[in-house]
Amino acid sequence: MKVRSLMKNILLMISPTYRSINNMERTLTFLFNKVESLEMRDAPLNRCRYMFKKARDNDIDNYLDYFRLSSLELIASKIKEEKIPGECAELGVFQGEFARFINKYFPDRILYLFDTFEGFDVRDTTYDDKNNYRKKIHAFSNTNTRLVLDKMPYPEKCIIKEGYFPESIDNDILSEFCFVSIDVDLYKPTYAGLEYFYSKLVKGGVIFVHDYENCDYAGVKQAVKDFSKNYGLSYFIMSDICGSAVFIK
Repeated sequence: MKVRSLMKNILLMISPTYRSINNMERTLTFLFNKVESLEMRDAPLNRCRYMFKKARDNDIDNYLDYFRLSSLELIASKIKEEKIPGECAELGVFQGEFARFINKYFPDRILYLFDTFEGFDVRDTTYDDKNNYRKKIHAFSNTNTRLVLDKMPYPEKCIIKEGYFPESIDNDILSEFCFVSIDVDLYKPTYAGLEYFYSKLVKGGVIFVHDYENCDYAGVKQAVKDFSKNYGLSYFIMSDICGSAVFIK
């Protein structure tokens, strides 16, 4: 119980965006099992901090959102098993933390990386602010293409699409897609991303839309709902951090 209490404190410290008690408890169980395997039952808090920092330098533990990554890994396995064709894409790359796992789990697929690499565009933030969707101000501007590519296990498979979306779409993208991650936090790019990528999604392909349940960026949920209603498409919610909406074609 002492370690569980420590883990709750650590979880709150390293992931203040948690909104779901279920997510917290499930992730706590996962982290507690990691602690047990390291024989750290009676370790002091500073030792726990050190070990989690060390763990976050290694592959899946680095990302913290175990459920999102395990779901991605499972989907990648099924796409490979069922020989579903298509490439991959991420809209909203930021520093490439999730993109590197897409690249890892789909090593034989091209990965298109769409981002301004300069943070939010005022055309999008103005719309969300006008509709009172955005409660948290974060620029997401501390990134660049080199930082992202340096994290990729297979950078030769990555194609950078820098600029304002959907203006960054060009005629040389002839690919269809088997997996797409949309993580742009705001209404307009989320809706535009769904329109573009769903139209190019192969049968059996999957789209993750991150932050569906993130109350700080309510435009994401509204964009997903509007897209679903306007096109008559269903989706389900994944129990990862801040909730992801998932479309399967």
